[in-house]
Amino acid sequence: MTKTILRALAGETLPTPPIWMMRQAGRYLPEYKATRAQAGDFLSLCYNPDLAAEVTLQPIRRYGFDAAILFADILLLPQALGADLWFVTGEGPRLSTITTPSELDALKPLSAIDETLSPIYETVRILAQELPAETTLIGFAGAPWTVATYMIAGQGTPDQGPAHALKAENRAVFQALIDRITEGTIHYLSRQIAAGAEVVKIFDSWAGSLQGDDFHDFAIAPTARIVAALKAKHPDTPIIAFPRGAGERYTGLHAQTGADCIALDDGVTAEWAAAHVQTAGCVQGNLKSSHMVTGGADLVGETKRICAAFANGPHIFNLGHGITPDADPKNVALMIETIRNG
Repeated sequence: MTKTILRALAGETLPTPPIWMMRQAGRYLPEYKATRAQAGDFLSLCYNPDLAAEVTLQPIRRYGFDAAILFADILLLPQALGADLWFVTGEGPRLSTITTPSELDALKPLSAIDETLSPIYETVRILAQELPAETTLIGFAGAPWTVATYMIAGQGTPDQGPAHALKAENRAVFQALIDRITEGTIHYLSRQIAAGAEVVKIFDSWAGSLQGDDFHDFAIAPTARIVAALKAKHPDTPIIAFPRGAGERYTGLHAQTGADCIALDDGVTAEWAAAHVQTAGCVQGNLKSSHMVTGGADLVGETKRICAAFANGPHIFNLGHGITPDADPKNVALMIETIRNG
């Protein structure tokens, strides 16, 4: 029997939605913390295929999710393109910045990125062999706009201000960087698929900060370009797009991006999304991740409400954003029990 997530992505309405969770391999699990300590640091964990596969498998063993998502990071592609990347404990990633023509020109050619990314493809190959037969393997990358915001600012920012400023002040450099990331993402995801990823997801975490025509030009258009290129090479591989913060602009995104599924954040209600987004195809989402911290009757009630709202169309149950480090693993089990057993 075809895997449940692949059935949902193909447009089938299932009596029980398949489940996985963004950042399901992560700091809320004690077994993850132990493996990360063994690796030494976050990037060493990402680039160690055996350990990266292990942390990808941990939530599958513990919970029996319907999909595993490759353990990696959206900033590995900028590093492969030649940006310096390091992580500051308690503060997050730092990168060397790309804001001038000379810095852009100094990036590596597309042909060189696999020198850095080959361990990631090896992790995918290991997972394709070791995952249970019923579990779907999801690969991923960051969307060009979101990746560009980090490359321009050198770190995460609350409003993506440096990227907006470069877009306004030197649109040629900004557009060239978006194009370079887009080309790299097509190559990176294609290699993940060739290594064994059955689905890929494009994370545009900061799409919501793009306004007016910029939302089309820098959130929709690059994603559509990636989807079209991947579909040309891998026509049978479903693609999930996640333009977080899109709000009412989620409407029509199946057609505009070409993605098989639109992942929803918790800024829209399931009832609204069922009426305005799910009518065009599979949707994924969208329980607030805070419920994984607080649990209880609210978690159960919200989980049931979301399942009911999306019951008449193809749906993959997920959070509206990644699970947070302070989440209680018991609440994840409660969510799954609620979905599968009512």
